[in-house]
Amino acid sequence: MKTIVYPGTFDPITNGHIDLVERASRLFHHVIVAVASSKRKQPLFNIEERISLAKDALSHLDNITVLGFDYLLVNFVKDQKADAILRGLRAVSDFEYEFQLANMNRALSPQVESIFLTPSEKLSYISSSLVKEIGLLGGDINAFVSPCVRDALATKFKNN
Repeated sequence: MKTIVYPGTFDPITNGHIDLVERASRLFHHVIVAVASSKRKQPLFNIEERISLAKDALSHLDNITVLGFDYLLVNFVKDQKADAILRGLRAVSDFEYEFQLANMNRALSPQVESIFLTPSEKLSYISSSLVKEIGLLGGDINAFVSPCVRDALATKFKNN
């Protein structure tokens, strides 16, 4: 396999996401970080902001591309001529949902495989939702996100 797509809302991208992309970049020739528009989730950052933050946070990697998308994931994967979908599993509680998604994606597009990686133990508890909550309440989020994301969250919360 040469190209893998790592989809998500990335609202915002966290050090847990970055860890998975870094590890996938060692396993695959090309990693596409696919930022979903996810309007039904009502993201804090618009898609252009999330793409920009992901590009900045991942700028140290030379075999990744960050793209936005707003249609069916398996069709995006086909359009990108990718071989697989990367999904992260932080805890056992993620497994059932991710298993269901993988089976549905396989039913829609049998040639596209799903690959699962777990984040480093020190990052397994990080989620975008928790980071936003901590940031909103004035907590220190330096250990959970890159400086560009920390600054963007501070600006966003200051203006809201």
